[in-house]
Amino acid sequence: MAEPQVVASRYALWKAAIKWPMYSVAVMPALLATGALVGQGISPHWGQLGLFLLAAVLLLAWENLANDVFDADTGVDTNGKPHSLVNLTGRRDRVALAANLCLLGGLGLMALVASRSQIAVLLLVLACCAIGYLYQGPPFRLGYRGLGEPLCWLAFGPLATAAALLALGANGGPGPAAIPWGQALELGSGPALATSLVLFCSHFHQVEEDANNGKHSPVVQLGSGRAAALVPWFVAGCLALQWAPVLNGAWPPSALLGVIGLPAGLALIRLLGSQHHRPERIIGSKFLALRFQALNGLGLAVGLALGPLLLGR
Repeated sequence: MAEPQVVASRYALWKAAIKWPMYSVAVMPALLATGALVGQGISPHWGQLGLFLLAAVLLLAWENLANDVFDADTGVDTNGKPHSLVNLTGRRDRVALAANLCLLGGLGLMALVASRSQIAVLLLVLACCAIGYLYQGPPFRLGYRGLGEPLCWLAFGPLATAAALLALGANGGPGPAAIPWGQALELGSGPALATSLVLFCSHFHQVEEDANNGKHSPVVQLGSGRAAALVPWFVAGCLALQWAPVLNGAWPPSALLGVIGLPAGLALIRLLGSQHHRPERIIGSKFLALRFQALNGLGLAVGLALGPLLLGR
């Protein structure tokens, strides 16, 4: 019989491999679109919302599984990531198969969503998937060149938010609806910056492994000290992009509810500011970033939805 410590350790590794808290980044564009539409007096298509959320989770699962497969090919996860599914199972082929099934399932559901709204929904999601492959897949592997964060912002910001707005608010019909780029940029820019912060913080505890395997993340290029100094700018930029529409009257004051994520953001700033050079102390920093991202985005979505009620409209 296995030792209790071994069982607990393996359970912890599988829990880390599944990364269930990370899926808040997948569902956030749809939740934000829902809050914005409700705040405008538009009743979202709730059935579409359920399909969109499930598809988004499957597509992020593809991204995570494929990332483990591609990183196994380069050796970057060999020593620094025991919770990689390839390392846990020893079966790269099965992890790759699971990734491809998630991709097919997610795109199939998005095709169904698009058939009930606008074909542009599927095209926008395909663009997000293409960005995901450019980030991690051969021969591109742009994440190894320090471009992961801007690609992340683009995919989870204007592209995914525009897709969600069309899917949940479009009435369908014979003619194509215009892609709401302006609204998608206004609504998605701040939360997507918080999502990019999650990716940025995932590099701090593995600087040496990344550098040794040719993965030139921003933290590798800048050094952990200078990279940690950027974290307050991520947090401030996210909030500024969300507060600006409130100040100019485009959003109701209740949209400031996104500030509920600030305590997690401040805790992250303090942690990396003092411990950035100690990988064993900051291995959980991405989860603090994730808490900031999730609470900030949920607060904004709820605040937008409550705006008319609080203003007596």
